[in-house]
Amino acid sequence: MKFRDKMIKAMKDHAKGHIAKHAMNVEVYFRNAAGIGGEGNADVLEEIEKELDVVARYHDQIEMLDKYFVDETAPQNLFEEQQNLFEEID
Repeated sequence: MKFRDKMIKAMKDHAKGHIAKHAMNVEVYFRNAAGIGGEGNADVLEEIEKELDVVARYHDQIEMLDKYFVDETAPQNLFEEQQNLFEEID
């Protein structure tokens, strides 16, 4: 594997790790909304939005790498890869 491909893979792996982490935080909020404390549902919803923003940011990074910095070893279907990631979380 070329050095460039290793860097792309490392960046994708890093992004996938953050996606898994923040997606798990969302799951925790869904299953135990009282887990973050605060003064009501608005705080929980706001925290979920923040976590989803982080997931979206890293998801976008993966899409940009796939679109503009083609990696020959990358999966052809990013959606399938993301679905597999979320299935592993459950």
